[in-house]
Amino acid sequence: MPKTAVPAEKNVRYRQRLRQAGAQEVLFQLPDETVALIDEIKTREGLRSRSLALLQLIERGRGAIQQTA
Repeated sequence: MPKTAVPAEKNVRYRQRLRQAGAQEVLFQLPDETVALIDEIKTREGLRSRSLALLQLIERGRGAIQQTA
């Protein structure tokens, strides 16, 4: 029977896979109102995670900045 990795090793491997895919895991502390907005966008857009909702907001902001530049 294969030996399972301890949680710390699993986290390291998970983060390595993320980096290889060109992503990173980031922890944010946000006000409740901001989290509620992210959740609202997630639900309204039918997204599967808060990360996707936050990414969508960032992309919209990036687009707005490029239009004004």
